[in-house]
Formats: sequence, C-alpha cells, structure tokens
Amino acid sequence: MKTGFWRGRARPLARRAAMGALLASLACLALAPAALAAEVFPSKPITLILPFPPGGATDVQLRALALAAQRELGQPIVIVNRPGVGGTLGPAAMAQSAAPDGYTIALIAATLFRLPHLMKVSYDPVADFSYLICLTGYTNGLVVRQDAPWKTVQDLLADARKQPGAISFGSTGRGSSGHIAMERLARAAGVQFNFIPYKGMAEETAALLGGHLMVISDPGWGALAESGKARVLATLGESRLKRWPEVPTLRELGFDLVVNSPIGLAGPKGMDPKVVKVLHDAFRKAMADPGFNRALEQNDQVPLYLSAEDYTRYAAEQTAREKVFVQDLGLKLD
Repeated sequence: MKTGFWRGRARPLARRAAMGALLASLACLALAPAALAAEVFPSKPITLILPFPPGGATDVQLRALALAAQRELGQPIVIVNRPGVGGTLGPAAMAQSAAPDGYTIALIAATLFRLPHLMKVSYDPVADFSYLICLTGYTNGLVVRQDAPWKTVQDLLADARKQPGAISFGSTGRGSSGHIAMERLARAAGVQFNFIPYKGMAEETAALLGGHLMVISDPGWGALAESGKARVLATLGESRLKRWPEVPTLRELGFDLVVNSPIGLAGPKGMDPKVVKVLHDAFRKAMADPGFNRALEQNDQVPLYLSAEDYTRYAAEQTAREKVFVQDLGLKLD
C-alpha cells in the first residue's frame, strides 16, 4: 500500500517538474531574440543632425554620404537640419539630451572647438562628445558679386580704409572660421568691416546676389563662382586650388592667414566602443562613394580622414590651440 501510494504521488510531482522545465525553456527561447536584438546595432533608423540649413554645400555632401553609409549599416539615416550658433546649436543639443546609443549623431564643425573661448556655451568640446570620424575640410574664400567694384583683395582693403565699417561681410555664425578670418584680415590690414552672421551658405548666397551683402567669407562658393555670378578674390588655404589656379591665397598676398576647417561626425559622450566602431567603419567605406566625392570636388574639398581615436585627439589638441589663438586675438563675443 505504501509503495503504491508514493508511486501515485510521484506521477503529479513529475508532471509538475516537467511542466516547470518546459515553461523555463520557453521563457529562455522568448528572451533569446530580445537579447540577440540588443546586441545588434543598428536595429532602427539613425538620426544625423546637420547644423546648417538645407541647400548648402555641406547639406548636399552629407546627404550623399548618409545615403552611402546607410547601405553599409542596413538602416536609414535621417538628416535633421538644425542650424544656429555657427554650426554648434545642433551638436550642443545632442550632447545635452541624446542617449549615447549611437542612434543620434551630429556633424562637427571647427567652430565647436573655438566658441567656448569666445562666449559662454552649454558644452565641453572635449568631454561631452564621442568622436567617430573626420571626413573632410572646408575651403574658405573671399567672394563678391561679379559686378562688385573690387577685382582684387587690395581693391577691397583700399575701399575699406576709405569707408570704415561700410563694407559688410557674411559668414556662418559668430565665431565661425570665416568670421574669425575676416577679423584677422581686418586687424592685419588696419581696416574695419561690418559683420553679418547667417545660418548657412544658402542664405548668404541669396543675400549677396540680392545686394544685401557685399562679401562672403565662407566655404561652399564653388557653384556660385562657376555660374559666373560671383568672383573669388582669394582663398584661405595653404596653396592655390587646382580648379581656380588664377585665384591667389591670402598668404601669397602677404597675410599670414591660413584657415583649416575640418568637419567630422560625433555622438554624445559615453558611447559603447563597439557602436563607435560600427559607425566609423560604415562612414569610412561611404567616403569612397562617387556621389560624395563629386559633391566635395564641386567645392574644392578633398577627403580628410581621421579615425575615431585620432579625431578624439585632434579635438582635444584643437580646443587647446583655439584657446591660445583667441586670447592672442583678444576677441570676445559675450
């Protein structure tokens, strides 16, 4: 009787144990896809913040690059234009509010490293970003309308001496490379210009062609010059450009003034190095895309690649250099 009793009791116990094991197995199977999905990046669209308005040279370039990179990533890259504060508004907002999961990244312009030394900002260019890759560099130029009275930089400066503050120039925001370059030129030449900040090259071009602006000091002027509507008085690089061999550099004209303005991509601080690598590798491959390179060539830009590690070092070094440079210039925007 006892043996039969325990045998009868064992059957439901065994069934309950088997059922428990089955449920545990099913739970593990249910969790496995979620765990696997958590390890795969990206699994949804990526937002790329472009801190300039639509229609400008950078907008065209980044859209071509994003199209190529999304083929590598297998997910769409959504461009969000967020202009303002010399191209720093978008990255600064990202640094403050975006999760460091790789799904929100931003274009970084050189102004980001300079502006903290010119005015109070909400970000630290060294501590608040995860740098992904450096892409290219801008080629700044001094551009006037084709019917402007100035054929050379010397003509422009001579007129500026006669009319202090009467000649207006535009650039993408206060503290931008174009703004600082013109301030340096004005100081070296002993003249005074009237600075008007814009959100991007598209607005500057409209203002120049409409007669509301006299000089542009910015990159992205290639199409404007090719159209015959504008004249380039000088470029601000190390040497003359292949497409514009007749245009001198400011250095050639006796001004020790060279503007280097690399641009790249970054996310918020604290990103997983594995996610950084995925994004870096995708954009590195995308840099070979013909559409992206055509967009660069139109504005006399060339690929300027830096890895995530090298770009991070560059950001720290450039921030320190900008501090010294701004102190020497004695310029404050507050």
